[in-house]
Amino acid sequence: MFPLGCLRPFGDKTLTTIITTLDPQSRAAARGWSDMTIRNVFVIPTIVFLIVFNIFPLLYSLGFSFTEFRASTNSAAKFVGLKNYVDLLADPNIWRNFSVTAQYVIVSVSGQLVVGFGMALLLNRTFPFKGFVTTLLLLPMMLSMSVVGLFWKLLYDANFGIINYVTGLGTFEWLSNPKMALYAIAITDIWMWSPFVMLLSLAGLSAVPKHLYEAASIDRAGRFYTFFRITLPLVAPILMIAVIFRTMEAFKTFDIAYIMASQPTTEVISIRLYKMAFQEWQTGKSCALAYIVLIMVLAITNIYVKYLNKAKER
Repeated sequence: MFPLGCLRPFGDKTLTTIITTLDPQSRAAARGWSDMTIRNVFVIPTIVFLIVFNIFPLLYSLGFSFTEFRASTNSAAKFVGLKNYVDLLADPNIWRNFSVTAQYVIVSVSGQLVVGFGMALLLNRTFPFKGFVTTLLLLPMMLSMSVVGLFWKLLYDANFGIINYVTGLGTFEWLSNPKMALYAIAITDIWMWSPFVMLLSLAGLSAVPKHLYEAASIDRAGRFYTFFRITLPLVAPILMIAVIFRTMEAFKTFDIAYIMASQPTTEVISIRLYKMAFQEWQTGKSCALAYIVLIMVLAITNIYVKYLNKAKER
């Protein structure tokens, strides 16, 4: 074998020729795996899997969204064009579901950002058992959403829930109260997913150059000035990534909201979509609603990505 440096004068063609004529006794030649073989074994099956389980159902449901069809009957799908989309966008109940969803997303994501970044600031220092404490804080996001919903439903119980006992609220109905149920669910989501924001924030904080803090200390800069002029601007791109991921997930929230409460004020758009598709069996209209939700999520994500690119350019 020759060092690559001695092959440069011969050009790329000579280099390719020498590499492709390896010693038959070498390990690479013994494997006999060319680029074409690797593509056939790994890439093509992955593409087929994505087409079968992702792209095909996506296109199939898109076709149903332009039809009047019920999966519970044997009647054929009837093409109605954009009627499903027009009816949904003109339905005030659908806009009420979107309003509830937007309120939930704002409260949940804002809370996760504040709590997660605050925990990251506390963990971004050396103290005993730091690894153990960090692992404990990461446990909530490793649990099943259904389990978390049932667990917090017991905590909110008006008769024996520990939350009312600790706060001294007596028999306050958290999940039966139309004004508080959505916030109670959002608190549960904040508890579960703040560790995700914390993890990303810790990665961003560890990447901030230490010499910037040293220079700020020499210039006698205060903590607030250091935070808003050094820490926050440098960690902002990571925080924006966390906001993008959590906004997409919060917009699609179903498990926790469905398990914990059944108030009209907690019926987010995913619950309305579930009821329309699997309880009312309006398959065509539910497919149209799913695509409206998809378009809204993509639009919100694109806005975040633009702000992320601007933050990176600073």
